[in-house]
Amino acid sequence: MGDHKEQPLRVGAAVRRRRRALELTLAVVAERSGLSVPFLSQIENERARPSRSSLEKVADALRTTAVELLAAADPACSVDVVRAEGAETGYTPQVRSLVRGHHQMHASEFTGDHDAGREFQHRNDQLMYVADGAVEIEAEGRAYRLGRGDTLYLTGGVRHRWRATVADTRVVVVAVAEHIEAVQDRLRR
Repeated sequence: MGDHKEQPLRVGAAVRRRRRALELTLAVVAERSGLSVPFLSQIENERARPSRSSLEKVADALRTTAVELLAAADPACSVDVVRAEGAETGYTPQVRSLVRGHHQMHASEFTGDHDAGREFQHRNDQLMYVADGAVEIEAEGRAYRLGRGDTLYLTGGVRHRWRATVADTRVVVVAVAEHIEAVQDRLRR
């Protein structure tokens, strides 16, 4: 109960994003598609679900395809539980995704040791939380030692590497997904 199941897609947000990206008004899309402005507004606000034929008309008006709009659609469910079941309880090195699907946020749990030689540089901000154990993180030429309950926040673009310093370490990394344009102009600071 409450676990994620396949839900219908909410295509309205994808239609609105595409229309705004093209800088079109609802009236222009209505004229191009032969559909009414109120109906298009209902689609965008998820108060109406377009038939396949209507979706194809909207897609044509937006210079895309119905398949592309559906691919860009949001899942209708807003709650998804990722159970610990199936996650190994031993501390062999592993990574487990804590968020399923294509979302604005990505979260992973790292258990055990980690390749300390691997350097990372993510486009967007991220937060590292030490759930158990301890880690050493090198970022921007400085070393940070974190223990259980500690967090480290990295802004997008910061080069860093890390390693577990205790065998039973678990680190949760939460980040703005790479497909999101969340990088701000650093010169304004």
